[in-house]
Amino acid sequence: MALLLLLGFFVLLLMGVPISMAMGAAIISTLVFFDWGDSLYILPTQILEGVNKPSLIAVPFFILAGNLMNAVGMTDRIFSFASCLVGHFRAGLAQVNVLSSMVFAGVSGSSTADMAGLGAVEIKAMRERGYPPEYAAAITLASGLIGPIIPPSIALVVYSFLSGVSVGRLFLGGVVPGVLVGLSLMIYNRVVASRYNFPREERATLPQIIASGKDGLLALAAPAIILSAITLGFTSATEAGVLACCYSLLVGALFKTLNKDALWKAVTDTAMMSGVIMIIVGYSIAMGWIITIEGIPGQLAQAFLAITDSKHVFLILTIGLLVMLGCVIENVPLKLMLVPILLPIVDQYGVDRVHFGLVLTLTVLMGHATPPMGLGLYVMTTVSGLPFEKIVVAVAPFLIPLAAVLMLITYVPETVLFLPNLIMGPG
Repeated sequence: MALLLLLGFFVLLLMGVPISMAMGAAIISTLVFFDWGDSLYILPTQILEGVNKPSLIAVPFFILAGNLMNAVGMTDRIFSFASCLVGHFRAGLAQVNVLSSMVFAGVSGSSTADMAGLGAVEIKAMRERGYPPEYAAAITLASGLIGPIIPPSIALVVYSFLSGVSVGRLFLGGVVPGVLVGLSLMIYNRVVASRYNFPREERATLPQIIASGKDGLLALAAPAIILSAITLGFTSATEAGVLACCYSLLVGALFKTLNKDALWKAVTDTAMMSGVIMIIVGYSIAMGWIITIEGIPGQLAQAFLAITDSKHVFLILTIGLLVMLGCVIENVPLKLMLVPILLPIVDQYGVDRVHFGLVLTLTVLMGHATPPMGLGLYVMTTVSGLPFEKIVVAVAPFLIPLAAVLMLITYVPETVLFLPNLIMGPG
């Protein structure tokens, strides 16, 4: 039953059917094929129970916070602030691109929001300064992958819901890997700059840095407020999401840039995105129910243990599987499908769940930059106006620094666990 379910789901995906519809159709078809048609009434129950979780309420609030920051014009201010700080480096605007994404990641928590929001600003500026359009699009895509790693992160909130791990520990665990990804991309920019003689920007004066810093620090304050509120126990993840929305509205009021139309667009975009995510959550819980009935998690655990008793080998095999699946399935639904299956195996190998959550997140994100169906490739095709195949070729070298960081955090767990253990104590 589980084999038919997964096979039907992947076939529908390859046919271009949206993820939510592919999930629903695969579930219903499988139940009917195996004469479980009389049990279809269980499906709505599974879906409703799946989404009726307090921890998931945080998701739409963090989405809204990111949309509100876009609505109040923070993207231009973040870009200007980053330009003042690193624009005078070699490949200045490419470095600005990465730093801007790191700052914006602390606001939006979404790679798609980063690519769509900052991407247009970054690509336009880089093209005007003579950067090849393909390179501008590729670095924008690669730096956008930082979004779900640096807190707050929608993907990590979903993983927390699935794994039972503290959101605060996951958010703290994402800080060092997120910074490492950003630094690796900046080093790659520096290496490439020496070969192609990319331009530098003028060094900003101290008054210019201070002026842009007033706006940029408002964006930097958002993740600091959210992290502090959660880790110090002042708020839950959901309350922190509400706090992030209130902060975004306050920034809009200070800048006097939040108008009725922008606010309405932010709310409607959030409603659409949240609705899609919740539908996927509900269907994935129903898929998990069928897979669990078949005993797949236990069988998979036995298969892994039969192959190796080394957790390091297990992790590299899991990474290979996730990269392949990440090419065709988006971050959140892939986690919803695989985490309940993999967690019992993770526990048997003695891998920390916070550590595994960050390895899982970065691995799946790399799939967004990988053909044939990497989501980031299609987003960047729309934002940049370049052909899909040109972006695929241009972004391929950027997977090297990303893979290096992935191997580092996989085999040096302290890169993930250092901050959570330091601030919140051993888990």
